[in-house]
Amino acid sequence: MERDELGYDRAKEVKEFDETKAGVKGLVDSGVTKVPRFLIHPPESLPNPMLSPATTHFQVPVTDLQGFEQSCRRMEIVDQIGKASETWGFFQMINHGVPVSAMDKMFEAVQQFHEQPKEEKIKWYSRDLKQPVKYYSSMDLLVSKAASWRDSISFDFKYGPLNLEALPLACRESVSEYWKHIIELSKTLKELLSEALGLSTDYLANIECMKSELFLCHYYPACPEPDLTIGTKKHSDPSSLTILLQDNIGGLQVLHQDNWVNVPPVHGALVVNIGDLLQLITNDKFRSVEHRVLAGRIGPRISVACFLHPNPARKLGPIKEFLSDSNPPIYRETHISEYAAHHTSKAGNSALSHFKLL
Repeated sequence: MERDELGYDRAKEVKEFDETKAGVKGLVDSGVTKVPRFLIHPPESLPNPMLSPATTHFQVPVTDLQGFEQSCRRMEIVDQIGKASETWGFFQMINHGVPVSAMDKMFEAVQQFHEQPKEEKIKWYSRDLKQPVKYYSSMDLLVSKAASWRDSISFDFKYGPLNLEALPLACRESVSEYWKHIIELSKTLKELLSEALGLSTDYLANIECMKSELFLCHYYPACPEPDLTIGTKKHSDPSSLTILLQDNIGGLQVLHQDNWVNVPPVHGALVVNIGDLLQLITNDKFRSVEHRVLAGRIGPRISVACFLHPNPARKLGPIKEFLSDSNPPIYRETHISEYAAHHTSKAGNSALSHFKLL
């Protein structure tokens, strides 16, 4: 049993917290005014208050998808998405086709689920990765050195649409509707990203590198001591692409040129970021970058991240059309399961270096 010099038993505290099945929301409801020790992060993992914000120097690119089907406008959009994917790995989209009403309903549904009585929520509490629908607080809670200030419910669409009866009543209709819109948007993004890579419009769809969807619906309660913990620690995504819906609270930051840059909330916008596996298959042409979410005194903050994952049966390696004597492959081939295992072992940090050939 691990104890520090003062007798603190982290494993015991984590176990007691996990067994409540009430999550961080339960701590807030109990009236805590101090962040429990297992949620406190080391100073090097937290924002440095002595550094000035980088938002005055950098701005995350915003792309307007209006008219993307028209040839001249499409060329402009493809160019913008390509540049953003190469230099930032992040961009925001407006006029993307997902109705604002469907997005707002998702916010309401996620909030309703997390704020319903504990007795209803715990029916869905699980840490089983194979469970298609599960509610939990910090999936890496039992192994991480510091937990995250958030609770989550996830929906895994790996095998297609989930039976409505298999979804919590609080978010049944909203999740189903939003998923259908995301499927259509993902088709458009696959086309635009293919063209941005100089490939045929259907290339990324054909290699099934964005075949399935996983929704992570996060709930970040207001935090009494936000300078001691973090909503989501620094990480890159072990997916091909992520489509993020964030509310108006803010807190998302992306690492750009060694500066943490705020990704400002824009009502009706969606955030897109390149995942590790898209960086791998594009041989570093597109960039998967680290990002994080700060804890805040204002809340709850709500977000819905849709991760687009490859077909698990397919091997992923650098696209052959990119390779030449002057541009040899940087990475070896891998399956998503192998990549995900290494990503987990590195506590959320990019595992790309493990797959490098040189």
